[in-house]
Amino acid sequence: LRMRHCRTLLYCRRAPPRCPACGGAWGAAGLPAAPVRLRCPFRHGHGQPRAFLLRPSRGTFLQDYDGSSDLHVGITNSKGVVYSYDQEGVHRAASGWEQCISIPLLQPGMWELQQHWDHLLEEFSQGEAWLPHRYDEQEHNCYTYALAFINHVLSSQGKEPLSKGQFTERFVLPETRRASRYLTLHHELTHRDFYMVPLPEEQ
Repeated sequence: LRMRHCRTLLYCRRAPPRCPACGGAWGAAGLPAAPVRLRCPFRHGHGQPRAFLLRPSRGTFLQDYDGSSDLHVGITNSKGVVYSYDQEGVHRAASGWEQCISIPLLQPGMWELQQHWDHLLEEFSQGEAWLPHRYDEQEHNCYTYALAFINHVLSSQGKEPLSKGQFTERFVLPETRRASRYLTLHHELTHRDFYMVPLPEEQ
């Protein structure tokens, strides 16, 4: 929860009876002091059809991620099966992606592409580029695979491809920044009841 009182933002899991910063009653501060529930940025990946997913290579974001561990990406089909690429080739996973950052890849109303998505993804994944021996941790990895599929779909629509930098900046960074802020709060509230952020003096 996020609450505001006496020029302080208070983050907590349960609303305390009084403001821990000043001891004042919440009601006196009016509507700004009302608790707002923050939306968790992590989704059950297998419930996110036709999406770009991002998760830690080991463990989960909330329990294990330290901010610098390796990340793994994948693409879901219409049923939530996650296609991803590593040194063993292309995997098709129906479990293991239960806590992810999810970026939808289709806009509502793209009916024709929705119908052909699974076929496009399966056909693309059988290409020689994604054989195990082609894998390279730096140059030809899970991100390469996912972005190549996205550009394959864009090409089929007559659209320009996205560079890694363009896709990352436009779609991935906004979500990872939000997730990073949420993880900071999660870790702070693991060890204390409140996390308080002073607000600047009002002009």
